[in-house]
Amino acid sequence: MKNNYPLLSVCLLALPFHCYAQKKANKTKPNILFICVDDLRRELGAYGSIVKTPNIDRLASQGSLFFQHYVQVPTSGASRASMLTGHFPKDKSDLSNEACRTRLSDKPEGEIPETMFHHLRRNGYYTVGIGKISHYVDGCLYGYEAPKTDKPELPYSWDEMLFDAGKWGNGWNAFFGYADGSNRQSHKKQVKPYECADVADEGYPDGLTANLAVKKIKELTTKNEPFCLAVGFFKPHLPFTSPKKYWDMYEESSIPISPMPDIPEGCDPISLHESAEFKSYQLGDEMPFIEKRVSDDYARKLRHAYFACVSYMDAQVGKVLDALEASGKMDNTIIILWGDHGWHLGDLRVWGKHTLHETSLSSALVIKAPGCKQGIKNKRIVNSIDIYPTLMELCKIPLPAGLDGLSFATLLNKPNDKKWIDAAYSYYRNCITLRTPEYRFTRYNKKGEIITELYQYDEDRIERKNIAKEKPDVVQKLLPLWEQGVRFDF
Repeated sequence: MKNNYPLLSVCLLALPFHCYAQKKANKTKPNILFICVDDLRRELGAYGSIVKTPNIDRLASQGSLFFQHYVQVPTSGASRASMLTGHFPKDKSDLSNEACRTRLSDKPEGEIPETMFHHLRRNGYYTVGIGKISHYVDGCLYGYEAPKTDKPELPYSWDEMLFDAGKWGNGWNAFFGYADGSNRQSHKKQVKPYECADVADEGYPDGLTANLAVKKIKELTTKNEPFCLAVGFFKPHLPFTSPKKYWDMYEESSIPISPMPDIPEGCDPISLHESAEFKSYQLGDEMPFIEKRVSDDYARKLRHAYFACVSYMDAQVGKVLDALEASGKMDNTIIILWGDHGWHLGDLRVWGKHTLHETSLSSALVIKAPGCKQGIKNKRIVNSIDIYPTLMELCKIPLPAGLDGLSFATLLNKPNDKKWIDAAYSYYRNCITLRTPEYRFTRYNKKGEIITELYQYDEDRIERKNIAKEKPDVVQKLLPLWEQGVRFDF
């Protein structure tokens, strides 16, 4: 019999070198801080808003701020599912908040990773999720009024999935929570859509999430392996609840109402809705309707509440960024701040998301990466599904086959790259929309009747008039590009 001991000796001698090489490779890999923010439209100081967001503004000054980032679906669960998987919706089930549950939960682990966090985990990253990253706010599958379970929404993405529910008891109660520990469910929706309470940051859930993230950063930065920490903040999602000190940052009477508070000329009612989510807070001062918008005073109050929530969230982001800075790992960390979709603040008479209009589909996106330029105000059109391949390129990790998204890593240093195609597709119910630099081209299936809308944009990106009938040549020019986005029977 052939003696294999010499070979074994060589292998054993090689082990220390292999371990050293692995440790060296791990040390050179960038860490990742991924911050998800619920319902965050492009309402940051860095975008020119009056909203006070000094921490995110500072982050934007250190990296790239994207002015034309578009989500694929204007509802949280489906938007997050597309972003996490790098895929356009494949059928109508992918337009639901239950998209991750339908496609990923209860499935055996396969060759194709379930999400980008799963792919990072397979490639040497220690992955931690805190708060709402996918749809379920603490990563576990259970209904708004059901007991908490330990059944994961994403079975293979996380080494740790954490959440501090505090006085609210579980994730959904915290998500819809008020300062006294109650929630929308316990009050049977007999609540206001806003609250100003004289409490500390920890008086609402996002303060607890920030504290948990700070603690976890201190732990992760002592490890000898690259980490990916994803942190999900609730605000500014309804209810618009935040500590009084953030309300005090604004003079309500000086807050402007929407620059487009009425329905665009020629806009079909099928493209709008009656703000049902907002109306589920049934003690609101007024109720909005497509036929009649709320008073300007109430619109200012609601916008005040939303702005206060954004400033509150920004302060929590600041705590996390400060902890990363203090750890000494800031310079070797990719930081992404992403809003899962926009939100109508009375724009087009709507209070909520769930439309294929600009305000609902555009959201905040900030990326800071080692070796990339600072202070880039990027006007290129990017999709949420492009984040997955971009992150993998920045980490030098090969992509799994079949992603729909495209890496825009080049745009972080070369924002004028001529090879980049400026086009975004979004989907909802029986509708598909295409965004190009100048136009939004949307088609709705209204019980078999195809409704076409075309909006042309100036710098203010306000939809004032459907010009589809006035510009049939533009419709015909855009139609083939729009058809490229049809992936199922709409």
